[in-house]
Amino acid sequence: MTQTQNLVEQYGPREAMEYDVVIVGGGPAGLSAAIRLKQLASEQGREVSVCVLEKGSEVGAHILSGAVMDPIAINELFPNWKELGAPLNTEVTEDRFLFLSETRAIRTPGWALPGCFQNHGNYVISLGNVVRWLGQQAENLGVEIFPGFPAAEVLYNDDGSVKGVATGNMGVDRHGNPTDAFQLGMELHAKYTLFAEGARGHLGRGLMEKFDLNKGRDPQTYAIGIKELWEIDPKMHQPGLVIHTAGWPLDADTYGGSFLYHLENNQVAVGYVVGLAYQNPYLSPYEEFQRYKTHPEIRKFFEGGKRISYGARAIVAGGLQSLPKLVFPGGALLGCDAGFLNASRIKGSHAAMKTGMLAAEAAFAALGENRQHDELSAYPQGFEKSWLYEELYKARNFKPFMSRGLYSGTLMVGIDQVLFKGKAPWTVKHKHADHECLRPASEFKPIVYPKPDGKLTFDRLSSVFISNTNHAEEQPVHLTLKDPTVPVNINLHKYAGPEQRYCPAGVYEYVSNDAGEERLQINAQNCVHCKTCDIKDPTQNIVWVTPEGGGGPNYPNM
Repeated sequence: MTQTQNLVEQYGPREAMEYDVVIVGGGPAGLSAAIRLKQLASEQGREVSVCVLEKGSEVGAHILSGAVMDPIAINELFPNWKELGAPLNTEVTEDRFLFLSETRAIRTPGWALPGCFQNHGNYVISLGNVVRWLGQQAENLGVEIFPGFPAAEVLYNDDGSVKGVATGNMGVDRHGNPTDAFQLGMELHAKYTLFAEGARGHLGRGLMEKFDLNKGRDPQTYAIGIKELWEIDPKMHQPGLVIHTAGWPLDADTYGGSFLYHLENNQVAVGYVVGLAYQNPYLSPYEEFQRYKTHPEIRKFFEGGKRISYGARAIVAGGLQSLPKLVFPGGALLGCDAGFLNASRIKGSHAAMKTGMLAAEAAFAALGENRQHDELSAYPQGFEKSWLYEELYKARNFKPFMSRGLYSGTLMVGIDQVLFKGKAPWTVKHKHADHECLRPASEFKPIVYPKPDGKLTFDRLSSVFISNTNHAEEQPVHLTLKDPTVPVNINLHKYAGPEQRYCPAGVYEYVSNDAGEERLQINAQNCVHCKTCDIKDPTQNIVWVTPEGGGGPNYPNM
């Protein structure tokens, strides 16, 4: 019996609330689903009860993306979004794609730039602010939103279908014992439960295993995206300028690249993306990002500027061939919880919104037929007929090709995207999950990274500080180990402790006692909920579970 089950038995039963649809996750997918359900109910004069659970302290608190947004989905959801004040304020004015060496930058001519890197008609945005706006629209339509309440457990009916979810208990100490502030979690029951937790969703991962949703699919692949928000010298600011780079500081065999987006108010969003299928355990995505900013073509934007915020998040990148089955009895997977991101465009918010709308339309039709707890087959059918399917089909070979190396990958992507327009008569497969790709440290030399200067480059802890990350000090550690002996016996001895490097928040460190015995120390209070450890741990020994509600980062304008 688990600690939660013990507490329910001791303090229960849990209070339960009934809804037509419960949505887990207050991001673009979840909120778009909630909004579309209410729009349809209003159009047809019906009542549909909808609630959204959001683990962040407020809607948008945990949202982090580049971001350049294609408005195709928001145009469908709110054709009058400009009149309603949606914060899409900066239209893209110029695209640049640079190949970097350590000292030089070679710009790709416009005629050679594939369509996936052309952003005419798109907007440079803060996705967090767009999501906050979507939350307001949802509440205006009657959606109940509960921020600070993470869904910690999936509930099942006797027939095995999804019944709903339960929120986590509050006021439990790190040993699992109730404190004076203890509150038992709440159950939310629904006819359909939609999961929109973002990349590597904790509950979504469990649902994939329970219902074998990945059967016949390629392994999912991920990247880590690390981002900073800067206020720069007005002389260097060009609203709507979009710059992407490939090459240095990564070697040609490692998938990755950067983005640098000019927003309004002299602000620039800069970030680095590293594919998590990398082999060298000494590689640190965080340090590669800091090093990237020192390139002569890049640092000129930041000299005299001020760093405002920092964050990191895993990015799902497998594409069409890695999508799981989307539906199961009683529910569905939306957005990045399933893997709806176009890696070639580095865009997922429009895809997430569209999947939310499609799932909402399927659920609304099912409710109208007095159905419940069955499979919403109209959702994947609708996806296969949508512009989103066509877009992801054209992009399906991008990530597999680019994972083969910068030079050969660029050549093959050029052939695939320019010559065949994404409709080549082949589909390249993903063969390995990211955690399977790490190789022993004995095969590599340690990478010596420059020390941060505190002006352009920074250490992890000062970065975590400006992410406004906070977790209740005495709560249970939410980064759990299946076997506590694995970190030292395998990860440290075979892979030189890669947790210390792939985590962008200083959560993991190896420490020695007076006898020289080493152990893994988990500084869970630093966690920015990026999920990288859950993905990249070579033995899959680390399992990320939901912390107490409201914990984690509080991102402004990210």
